[in-house]
Amino acid sequence: MAARRLESWQKVVDNNQNKTDQEKLEVVNNFFNQVRFIDDIVHWRQKDYWATPVELLATDGGDCEDYSIAKYFTLKALGVPESKLYITYVKAIRLNQAHMVLTYFETPRSIPLVLDNINPRILQANKRKDLVPIYSFNGDGLWLARERGRGKSVSGGTSRLKKWNLLLKRLNQ
Repeated sequence: MAARRLESWQKVVDNNQNKTDQEKLEVVNNFFNQVRFIDDIVHWRQKDYWATPVELLATDGGDCEDYSIAKYFTLKALGVPESKLYITYVKAIRLNQAHMVLTYFETPRSIPLVLDNINPRILQANKRKDLVPIYSFNGDGLWLARERGRGKSVSGGTSRLKKWNLLLKRLNQ
């Protein structure tokens, strides 16, 4: 089954290269939202573990940051510019807990679209009153979040995100 999931992921990347960004967002969001949700403490026996896309698919399980990370790297592989993609740490108000989503900015000043494993519909951030953005990051940096635009840059950038750096190290092995 794990091999089949990884083959399906490769087909998502191979078969959608020429689609529009919106079509790519839909395909990738739907693909990864089929993976089972499993809390890190149950799945990895760690309070907080950021899985690579291969780890997510091979084990058929993950939590919010794993979905966001997998969507981020898959959309990059599909040619969506990194400057449009942000892994965004939010507070999920109804769940009263920290949560992570992927946000997509058509332009630097546009209202981002939210790709989420809780709500499978891709909606503009201003339609997601259940989420309060805290910060966002990608390979280019770290920003304190706000509803429009990517927010205020944080000194030190992603070097401050230990889990992100551990994930990148595992990806490069």
